Amino acid sequence: MNNIADIAKKFQLKGEVVSAAPYGDGHINDTYAIVCADGENNRRYILQRMNKSVFPDIETLMENVALVTEFLSKKIKERGGDSERETLTLVRTKEGKTYYVCENGDCWRVFLFIENTIAYQSVDNADIFEDTGRAFGVFIAGLAEFDASKLGEVIKNFHNTRDRFNKFTAVLNADKVGRAASAQKEIGFVKAREEYCDRVVGMLERKEIPLRVTHNDTKLNNILIDADTKKAICVIDLDTIMPGSLLYDFGDAVRFGCSTAAEDEKDLDKVDFDIELYEAFTKGFLEGIGGSITAKEVENLAFGSILMTYECGMRFLTDYLDGDNYFKIKYPEHNLVRCRTQFKLVAKMEECLDKMNLIARKYAK
Repeated sequence: MNNIADIAKKFQLKGEVVSAAPYGDGHINDTYAIVCADGENNRRYILQRMNKSVFPDIETLMENVALVTEFLSKKIKERGGDSERETLTLVRTKEGKTYYVCENGDCWRVFLFIENTIAYQSVDNADIFEDTGRAFGVFIAGLAEFDASKLGEVIKNFHNTRDRFNKFTAVLNADKVGRAASAQKEIGFVKAREEYCDRVVGMLERKEIPLRVTHNDTKLNNILIDADTKKAICVIDLDTIMPGSLLYDFGDAVRFGCSTAAEDEKDLDKVDFDIELYEAFTKGFLEGIGGSITAKEVENLAFGSILMTYECGMRFLTDYLDGDNYFKIKYPEHNLVRCRTQFKLVAKMEECLDKMNLIARKYAK
């Protein structure tokens, strides 16, 4: 504790550090709750050691986080909101830096703790998913005037699906662990949809859709919910903030939230696409983003859902063919099973594409 408390003291905290303890169940960064006594009041902070194996360019990551949170804070204050509750607040070091580097090279940062909030781990009902969509829509709308080109790429070509396809092809041709023969159906599925890879990338290059700030991890548990009102108030986990298309964020949220089965369900008969949950999320998202979305983006929301699911399945298949070097596995065919669930979901979405497009038009303002 003393070491953690000493690190916390490198930051501009209000009051004296009285306790430091591990917090949460995150899988990437090491997180601690810091309690400071300031007169009669205690105040909590979140202290995190960032994982340099996952994020080697800490400087770019933290510059992105600082730019986005400061911009959002200003916007929230202008409309009379509570900036310390509706966005993350970065606490700088005593030297004014966005993070602190220990002698051993570990990198640390601090945020204000947002009290009286909860986070859901799964989609229990349509109302929760609708509010999640609304929160991500508000987040994107709040950054609509931000110049996304100012942000660095924390993970290069993260949602460049053409680049993902090229890597898949290279791994397939090498077939270094001899697994291609066991995945012919899945390989054919990817190749048959190659034209998907260039659609969003091409629209961005041609400036048919705007380059935006994208979150790139739009899961339900990255939304803080007010414990009293049960309404979403803050988008968190901004480590993968990068320039991109809102179609990526919308699509990945749908991929995660609208499947009727776990990501590694072996029984594909259990894998389906929940169109009612899709409608709930789309309704909330379009209400949240309001007039900040363009007609071209609305037209491609449904396709964005298909694209992100296709891309995810392709990544699982690529890792399987490459010998499982990226995603953690529990058994040898784990990544192949994962890719099959994603491809089943893609097929189900393709069947629902017309309905999905109608839903997007229905709620677009």
